[in-house]
Amino acid sequence: MQRYSAEQLATYLKTHRPQLIDVREPWEFEICHIMGSELIPMGQIPTQLERFLQPGEYVIICHHGIRSMQVINFLHHHHIQNTINLDGGVDAWAREIDYNMSVY
Repeated sequence: MQRYSAEQLATYLKTHRPQLIDVREPWEFEICHIMGSELIPMGQIPTQLERFLQPGEYVIICHHGIRSMQVINFLHHHHIQNTINLDGGVDAWAREIDYNMSVY
């Protein structure tokens, strides 16, 4: 499993186009999210497994990196390995990369 800090991910996104999957709840996503990310709440991941079988990489994002790690562990259990966890989640992104992003 790959784990990137906010700074590492920002650098990676300059040359790569992984899909950004935010696993927080809709109300959290409304407060703030990384531009280009798609919301799939954690509870809906089991019904979305097939989408993760598509070629490409998936950056899994949550508030602090805990739920995203749980989602990645679930995906790995189902033999889906093409994932990256954003350590520190959107909170780290807001504090280190996008200073205009709301925090909660």
